[in-house]
Amino acid sequence: METEQLILKKLEKIEKEVGEIRENMPDKDMFLTSEEELLLEESYDNEKKGNLISSEDLRKELGI
Repeated sequence: METEQLILKKLEKIEKEVGEIRENMPDKDMFLTSEEELLLEESYDNEKKGNLISSEDLRKELGI
């Protein structure tokens, strides 16, 4: 009986810890894919080089 109660207490503790982990676990959508990381780095490079245009200029260029 004592062993069973010890096991139950440990299981309850594990269950509580798993619940806390689930609450604090970051959502998978928060992370970038490798393709998204490359695009972000490319964007940073373009910004540093001054190769960006405004959305208004892009619309004009595309004829929108």
